[in-house]
Order: sequence, then structure tokens, then C-alpha cells
Amino acid sequence: MDFAAARKVMVDSQVRVNDVTNRALHAAMGSVERERFCAPERAFSAYADAMPEITGDRRLMLPRDMGKLLEGAEAKAGEKALVMVGPYAAAVLAKMGLKVTVQDSNADVFAVTGEALADYGVETVVAPLNQPSGEGYDVIVSEAAVPARQDAWIAALAPNGRLVVVERTGPAGKAVLYVKGAEAVSRRELFDAAPDILSELAPAPTFAL
Repeated sequence: MDFAAARKVMVDSQVRVNDVTNRALHAAMGSVERERFCAPERAFSAYADAMPEITGDRRLMLPRDMGKLLEGAEAKAGEKALVMVGPYAAAVLAKMGLKVTVQDSNADVFAVTGEALADYGVETVVAPLNQPSGEGYDVIVSEAAVPARQDAWIAALAPNGRLVVVERTGPAGKAVLYVKGAEAVSRRELFDAAPDILSELAPAPTFAL
């Protein structure tokens, strides 16, 4: 399979046509080998309109959704980024010139993607997803959906930092942008999306007496 040709088709047919206009993002997604960030036996589907498996319940985000999500983050070279579940997004941000850390609670993800991440200079962290590694991030991104607002992630942002993530509790979710201001946090909905939900971040059930 000609992965380089498939990569170009992906950017042209799934990313550019969906209102993703950032040329640095186009170039990064047209360069990073998406097939290296999924299970080897799923590499053939890396550039399809699909979410190929990495390992277990971890899958890559749709190319269209990830392009739109990173466009919403307005990431810039030289910024500091944290990716919560999403090795491919981490590599794309690193290719765009950001200093990137990717965190996952599932170490098996890095058994599959660790070599590729190292090639892009991405730091990996295995830790619970409700405990972001470090602080002062300009950008935080997740390729997976969350079932509720993640205040711990927002707290890890620097002033004027941006969190882009899909919030989903049912069949479909909303990609949202949070911006951490000096006195408040703003929230804006970006587009519809339905990546897999990180069930480990589900709020604890409450019981009425």
C-alpha cells in the first residue's frame, strides 16, 4: 500500500474540505505516518474515514474530527501541549513545532506507539487520566471523548491556555473549546463528533436519601 499517497488523499478529502484551513496543520497531517500509531494489523485502515484500533479500547480519532479539533486549538510552534489519550495527535502537534507530552492510563498504547512518538520527540507518561502530568500548558487535547467537564485538565492550563475535547454522554457529542482567562473559563461548542468515551472519567454516581 502506498501510505504517502493515502496520506495526501486523507488531507485533501477529509481535512481540507471540512473547513480546516491551517496550513501548518495540513502539512503536519500530510507528513506524520498515521499508520505507525495504530495496531500493525490495522495499518491498512489508517487513512480511511475510520477509527482504527491502537490496542484494547483505544482507537484513533477520525481524521476529519482531529483536524477540526486541532484547528480549534489554534496551536502554535513553541507552545507547550499535553495530549490526554491520542498518540497521533501528539505527533502532529510535535511536527507543528510544539513541545508535547502525551498521557495515557493504558501502558499498552505506548508499547504500540512508543517508537514512533520517540521519533517525533514526544514525552510519554502513564498515569490516571484524572491527574494531568504537569501544568502550565498552552494547549490540552484529547482524541477520545469525555463524559463531563474535566476541571483537573482545565486547572493544568496556563493563563489563556486552550482545552479542546469532545464531550459526549449519548450517541453523539460536541467538540468544545475551553479558554482559561484571568478570572473565568469560557466554553464554546465547535462541531458534532462521536469518538469513544473515556469511561474511567465518568462522574461517580450520586444517591438521593
